Amino acid sequence: MISFVWPPGNRLPAGTGGSENYTIGQVRELIRRGIAAQVVTTGLGELDGRSDFVDIPFLSLSSQAEMSDLDGTVVFINGASEVQTRNRAFVLMHIPNRPKDAWRAAKNLEGRTIIVPSKYAAKLWAGYLDRPLSDIHIAYPFAESCFSTCARKPMKARVKNILFAGRLCAEKGIYTFLETLHIDSIRDNSELVFSVTTAGSDKPEGKIIRLLVEAHPGLTVIPARKTPAKMAELFASQDIVVMPSNSQYWHETFGIVSVEAQHTGCWVVASDDGGLPETDCGGIILVKPDDAQALAAGILQAIDRPPVSAEIRAKAANMFTVEQSVDNLLQVLYPQEQLAVQQINKVVHKDSIKLI
Repeated sequence: MISFVWPPGNRLPAGTGGSENYTIGQVRELIRRGIAAQVVTTGLGELDGRSDFVDIPFLSLSSQAEMSDLDGTVVFINGASEVQTRNRAFVLMHIPNRPKDAWRAAKNLEGRTIIVPSKYAAKLWAGYLDRPLSDIHIAYPFAESCFSTCARKPMKARVKNILFAGRLCAEKGIYTFLETLHIDSIRDNSELVFSVTTAGSDKPEGKIIRLLVEAHPGLTVIPARKTPAKMAELFASQDIVVMPSNSQYWHETFGIVSVEAQHTGCWVVASDDGGLPETDCGGIILVKPDDAQALAAGILQAIDRPPVSAEIRAKAANMFTVEQSVDNLLQVLYPQEQLAVQQINKVVHKDSIKLI
């Protein structure tokens, strides 16, 4: 059994962020392979988000102390508990460290194997924890297969649909995006249609920002999508997806929206910061972060390009897949077993060549 332990006291919501999609997608793929896996929550009972994921096993604990009784492999998500587990625990850190939590993060990560979603994040955590870079393992996030297989909707020849699909929070660059809408080259172009989703509007900050975007005459507000398939359909109706992630106090450790959008055939205009450059599947334009003029220039550059070709999209479909992500994860969790499997496969392949 592989138990993915969600942060205690927090509900696992659908359609609000990469950490959630990453966790659920990996559990789903492990189960598909016949490997027992579950999501573990603490202190919420059945109100822990399981209703949004009817195909995923959930286990609810009443307290963190019960984590010590978990059998099998324990993988903490975005921070570990002080509780000692039966077997050595792993920690998947999707997010960069926040200074106010620095001492606690370092203390609880002692003796735990750290897994991060990008090379950028590996360097970040190795430096912070004063560990060798080789001690920090990478398991890249992924785009579900529905993004690469979803049929794109016919687009109007002149109109360009541009989507901000990140959470409504300062970290995701929403204020840079709003500023960009008022730059002359963007504001005066009537053929550009801008939309945002309501993702993150369940949080206090998101509720305030939602009022701002709903009041903006140049924006269409779209309800957040809660499944990968619905998100793929939304991307398939867009030409460009923007990711102006904030770099002043937050650095995107990867940027799964970038990969999903490229798999769906969108151009992506993203901040050249953090792990976002690693998401390049052939359809990304990187711009100076926290700079509305640079974001506007990137959007105009994307507009001048032809639609993403079938060749680029086909190439993207073979990058950052859920199969690759889970393979990487299993190599970290069970390195000896995976090495044995690889050796068996080599022998089988060699014998098959002899038979031919």
